[in-house]
Amino acid sequence: MNLVTTVAELRAVLREPQRAGRTIGLVPTMGAFHEGHLSLMRRARAECDVVVVSLFVNPSQFNDAADLIGYPRDAERDAARASDIGVHYLFAPAVEEVYPPGFATTVSVGGLTDTLEGRHRGRAHFDGVTTVVTKLFNMVGPDVAYFGQKDAQQALVIRRLVRDLDMPVRIEVCPTIREPDGLALSSRNAHLSPDDRARAAALHRALDAVQRAVAAGERDPAAARLPALAALRAAQIEPEYLELVSTRTLVPVDRIDGEILAVVAARVGATRLIDNRLIQPSPNPDREVATVATAAPTTA
Repeated sequence: MNLVTTVAELRAVLREPQRAGRTIGLVPTMGAFHEGHLSLMRRARAECDVVVVSLFVNPSQFNDAADLIGYPRDAERDAARASDIGVHYLFAPAVEEVYPPGFATTVSVGGLTDTLEGRHRGRAHFDGVTTVVTKLFNMVGPDVAYFGQKDAQQALVIRRLVRDLDMPVRIEVCPTIREPDGLALSSRNAHLSPDDRARAAALHRALDAVQRAVAAGERDPAAARLPALAALRAAQIEPEYLELVSTRTLVPVDRIDGEILAVVAARVGATRLIDNRLIQPSPNPDREVATVATAAPTTA
């Protein structure tokens, strides 16, 4: 694996594979790699001729200076893990390389960024995401870019960005990777105390509660949320939001008539976590309930 730190060097090493028509895959990250990141790298490695992983803690998407300062960092460990998977290039630029003096451009996606994370973290959060992703796409020129379903709103925003600006890159959204108790893997999990780590699994239990309610035939979003809220309360967690939203617009649904997205965000101790689950109502609720009841237990 090669470590690259400047845009000029990155473009130079990618010039030959681009000219040869080789498929280039990009995995954008902020480092502190866990199995979720590694699963994206493996997917890219299996599907692409050349894999570039970016490692850049993007300051413009943080609305809290303390959160930026405390964000987990372990560049040496990250490099070793990416190398083990067979990543070809680890692109780890300095802040000044991405945002040179006088930088004054923002790429902004409207609508999808106004709700959920945008409402709680501020519009500037997604402006920071879409601006840095646009820059990464311009720097790397990937054919495919890989994102995780855990950040569902971000993935939807990136898809809209690519569509609206006619960017020649395919977006692949890969499944959320979870701990055995269902907690979605996140770099921020490292900040959880042992007690908070145990409580954090309630986010996944809350999403499961929504799924069970819908599987049992519940079509009223307010009613479907009740057991999920109860699961959070039992763990002494107060959500910032727990919503059932459209998978296209992220607007809360009035009735569960098709596939929806259950989304949750909450602070567990001092650590802010998010999670989501795609939920598809069964056309035959009684049959689905019977299937769930007789199925063998599995881990996420």
